Amino acid sequence: MEIPLDALPRLVAFDLDDTLAPSKSPLDPSMADLLVELLEQVPVCVISGGQFGQFQMQVVDRLPALDAATAARLHLMPTCGTQYWHAQDGAWTCAYAEDLTQDEKDRALAAVESTARELGLWEEKTWGPILEDRGSQITFSALGQAAPVAAKTAWDPTGERKTALRDAVAALLPDLEVRSGGSTSVDITRKGIDKAYGMAKLAAVTGIDLQEMLFVGDRLDEAGNDYPVKALGVPCHAVTGWTDTAQFLSTLIPQLRAAH
Repeated sequence: MEIPLDALPRLVAFDLDDTLAPSKSPLDPSMADLLVELLEQVPVCVISGGQFGQFQMQVVDRLPALDAATAARLHLMPTCGTQYWHAQDGAWTCAYAEDLTQDEKDRALAAVESTARELGLWEEKTWGPILEDRGSQITFSALGQAAPVAAKTAWDPTGERKTALRDAVAALLPDLEVRSGGSTSVDITRKGIDKAYGMAKLAAVTGIDLQEMLFVGDRLDEAGNDYPVKALGVPCHAVTGWTDTAQFLSTLIPQLRAAH
């Protein structure tokens, strides 16, 4: 897809799971190489509902050693931008974290566990903990954080189970935001927290206007967790998986290189 020269982005932002890598899986080496090539042209942001440890395992640890200038162009926004991490003096540093209060965390954890049990969605066989405190976000993962992609896909192919859980928990927590997350997850944050919130924070951090950014994601449909970015008016490109993203970048990077 050719992007008009006057519409080439000054920054490219990505969802993580099923956009840059398979769900909860490390970057493929070819994608890591493409990201470095892209970083040589424009700043790059990765924004996701996951916590920083997930970003580190999937992205940071898979990239080749970056020089200071290149690393400085990589922006990491875990938990939908309620945390912001950047490279400083050779180490990844958390610039801010908008954590939930202990009361908010306790109520969220209790509500999602009790509701999942009532609805018969509390699984006995899991790959890691079902509930996770990510500081600024509480996450329910029906099969655990490390569940294989095939198992997660089979658990709720239509999304009905996750939607029923989300709706029931939201009724119990009217002061908090309860959203569908990944394929088997429900995320609980403060009100108004989604990827659009994170992108607005990114614009403030970088000084780059949202209209000059490009967001790449696999869930830009109205029910998807990337849709708030589209609704915000950020230029978007929809993909179906990481190989689709790689193909798009193989076209975009030469265009950016030629324009510089």
